[in-house]
Amino acid sequence: MSAKKETLGKTVGVVVAVCLVCSIIVSGSAVGLRSLQQTNAALDKQSNIIEAAGLMDKAQGDIAATFDKYVEEKYVDLSTGEYVEKPSENYDMYKAAKDPNYTVKVEGSNVGFQQRASIAAIYVVKDDQGKVDRIILPVHGSGLWDLMYGFLAIDSDGNTVRELVYYNQKETPGLGGEIQNPSWKAKWSGKKLYEDGEVAIQVKKNANPSDPYAVDALSGATLTSNGVQNTLTYWLGENGYGPYLKNQSWKS
Repeated sequence: MSAKKETLGKTVGVVVAVCLVCSIIVSGSAVGLRSLQQTNAALDKQSNIIEAAGLMDKAQGDIAATFDKYVEEKYVDLSTGEYVEKPSENYDMYKAAKDPNYTVKVEGSNVGFQQRASIAAIYVVKDDQGKVDRIILPVHGSGLWDLMYGFLAIDSDGNTVRELVYYNQKETPGLGGEIQNPSWKAKWSGKKLYEDGEVAIQVKKNANPSDPYAVDALSGATLTSNGVQNTLTYWLGENGYGPYLKNQSWKS
């Protein structure tokens, strides 16, 4: 009987030891890979910004160097539209939306979220001569299934769309997921955002391609198209980037 107990005890001990060793290995791997994961996440973000900036041809695979050369990250107080200092070393506008120090309640909008950060990160793109070429604004809003995240690239006139790049969305493939289709993305280039100071851009069915204020809605994806419309209406309005685009601070 004692031999059996001893054998059982040894078995349990071995199992516990193996589990302990495995947990240490897994924990060590997670810690060791964290830095690499953060680097890859930053590179992916820069890649999407470079696409919105129209710099993929110049990048030639070196995204980080191209970003450093042509793109400047700035921070904007959305209530005034003025540039401010970076709030903290690791500031993230999406995480800050949950921080009481930076949270602003969203009211009277069907954009799909209830609060946003008071300070947004925007990206100023310059050409080889150092002249401002585009302004890239992070935008997000609800689609059919979840929030959709993207970058809206605007000409230095503050009114003409250059690119609309969605990089994180869970829409239905072949329907709402077509927001990432190059042919639909191409329809945005040259469209106007404002008319007489009011948000005028529309996503609608059977839009006339020659209409400077309209983009044809996605076929069979009404709720996704409505989500894009609601996203732009909010972020281009007075509670979003409206004050910043009116100030045109990038020209000063």
